[in-house]
Amino acid sequence: MPKLPALKPKQALKKFEKLGFIIDRQSGSHVVLFHPKTKRRAVIPLHLTDLKKGTLSAILRESGINKEEFIQI
Repeated sequence: MPKLPALKPKQALKKFEKLGFIIDRQSGSHVVLFHPKTKRRAVIPLHLTDLKKGTLSAILRESGINKEEFIQI
């Protein structure tokens, strides 16, 4: 299984948008994304530092996206 790359939150947000997620709302420094087909949500923290691998893994798990699929985009 490939390792997750270190990404800035804005880079991760763009990848989620390419996967079909749309921005539902923003609450403080967190963006809530929604996928119209799967009805799943993902919450991405918009901080200046890179997302930690555990945080990114949890976001992918709750949104139902494979790591391989996310890395390829």
